[in-house]
Amino acid sequence: MTKRPFEQIPLAFGHDPATGREDLLVSDRLSAAIAIVDHWPDWPAPVVIIAGPVGSGKSHLASIWKERAGAEVIHPLAGSDAALIAAERPVLFEDADRSGFDDTTLFHVINNVRQHGTSLLMTTRLWPMSWPVTLPDLRSRLKAATVVEIGEPDDELLTQVLIKLFADRQLFVDERLVGYIVQRMERSLEAAQTIVERIDHLALARGTKLSRALASEVLEELGNQRRSD
Repeated sequence: MTKRPFEQIPLAFGHDPATGREDLLVSDRLSAAIAIVDHWPDWPAPVVIIAGPVGSGKSHLASIWKERAGAEVIHPLAGSDAALIAAERPVLFEDADRSGFDDTTLFHVINNVRQHGTSLLMTTRLWPMSWPVTLPDLRSRLKAATVVEIGEPDDELLTQVLIKLFADRQLFVDERLVGYIVQRMERSLEAAQTIVERIDHLALARGTKLSRALASEVLEELGNQRRSD
């Protein structure tokens, strides 16, 4: 059994990610979603749904649109005022497939958006036609929405994301080290965030610089975790 170096517990400094429009990392897989956000309020339909995997950039785009549109976050549950808000201003409903919603309430939200000329942006991991919708009128409304899909990240985007995540922590890494990580990591933005957090934690705990050896240890550790899940 290999003995790991002694680790101290580093202080938990906050690391606020940069989430403005100028901080958005542009790639082909994001181009359609970026375009729909940038072209508001001139949308092809009043309801837009951005679909993509965990960590794909949906929340970043939603945050940009929320600020631009002056939108209010809603959760269309039974008894909520989501439909009333939707009649007055643009509204944002994030993680629709995970958060859950009341069919009738979401139906009224969409109707008010259409009738009063406001806008609704929803984010989801799953294509909306796979949502457990039982109300036929709501399913019809969802079919009429504009759906923009974000694909899996490519090497170029993963490289940009890793550099950005390290920079958010005031860590500036050699591009060769980033390339080493990209070629060996899980293909997701969520994995990129986990890797950067773990490398930063270990570097602080051990008082060492970022290195290929440190990255290799983290990648092996995370790989072993996935195999044991």
